[in-house]
Amino acid sequence: MAAFGSARFRHVLGHHPTGVTVVTGTDAGVPHGMTMGSFTSVSLDPPLVGFLPSKVAASWPEIERSGAFCVNLLGEGQGDLCWRFAEEKPDRFEGVAWRPGTTGSPILDGVSAYIDCELQDVLPAGDHVFALGRVVDLDVVEGASPLLFLRGQLGRFAPS
Repeated sequence: MAAFGSARFRHVLGHHPTGVTVVTGTDAGVPHGMTMGSFTSVSLDPPLVGFLPSKVAASWPEIERSGAFCVNLLGEGQGDLCWRFAEEKPDRFEGVAWRPGTTGSPILDGVSAYIDCELQDVLPAGDHVFALGRVVDLDVVEGASPLLFLRGQLGRFAPS
């Protein structure tokens, strides 16, 4: 048992900036998505990425069932999408423009980049799971700046 509580853990780790993504998928043609800060590159050969959804995340079962997902890297002007997809409500895609990726997973309009994947494995990780995906398609919008999350706030990167 740790000598600190979950609030302290969250506070300290909140001092590490993360990129903001919306992970999307479809289940029976219906789009699903959730905001995710725990996205990472895993391997170059084969090309693998991963993220860590909560075991109780409302959209995770639908995305997992689809067998595919798309990681949409939000751009600095997309804070509204970050908060929209962080909420546990069924109409997250209402009024949101998107197109299907190679896997059929939604690619949101205006993102700075996307990584479309086939789900390879799901591994237990405490109160989360680690979703591992094999990249089948990806692209970037040159010159777009990413949306970042730090200490509970959204912001942008400014080179030093």
